[in-house]
Amino acid sequence: MQPTVTASPIALDPLACFPSLAQVIPAVSDLPTTCGPMAVPAGTMLFGENSPCQGFPLVLAGEVTVFKQSADGRRLELYRVTPGELCLVSSSCLFSQQALSASGISTRPSTLLLIPPPVFREWLNIPAFQAEVLGLFAQRMADLTALVDAVAFQKLDQRLAAALLGRGSELVMTHQVLADQLGTVREMVSRLLNRFEQSGWVELSRERIRIVDSAALRRLAGEGHAA
Repeated sequence: MQPTVTASPIALDPLACFPSLAQVIPAVSDLPTTCGPMAVPAGTMLFGENSPCQGFPLVLAGEVTVFKQSADGRRLELYRVTPGELCLVSSSCLFSQQALSASGISTRPSTLLLIPPPVFREWLNIPAFQAEVLGLFAQRMADLTALVDAVAFQKLDQRLAAALLGRGSELVMTHQVLADQLGTVREMVSRLLNRFEQSGWVELSRERIRIVDSAALRRLAGEGHAA
């Protein structure tokens, strides 16, 4: 993980996000200042696919999106890392000592620690931290299995309907962000959203989508889960 900007130190308590760190040796307070905490603005590329892992990131504030990108620039969001969660791609890279299998970008102003690989491996000898990391694998594998199922077996309109639900009655986001989450191109998302609007399900304005008929979206999304 290698931020493309110079980060500023910020005083945050890592134990508030990761209680298992109270038991690790060396302690977080004994880590060199180069580990952070560091602040990065939204849109900072933190690590790239096929590059070596520079360390294990612990997000203390903000949000990091982990994604795969195709040769033509399309993105597929795999998952998001928020405070108290761990990055599967970084941990698997450190386990296998291979290159990173995906990329990560801060989607909000974020604060994080970057744990050196040798320290991460020492921490794995601590049962509480080891249990937290292994629990992550189980959780993230379930998430990725659901994502593979959606991509392989659901139509894009069903996946888009599902993506719009559960975010409140008004979404503040661009069509490009939705396209990145769904692993498609903006034009396809815009076309489907226009169709949804013509059907009376949503109302569109600049970087805003207002849900008008959530029941209709839920029915469409449910068709994919029933298939």
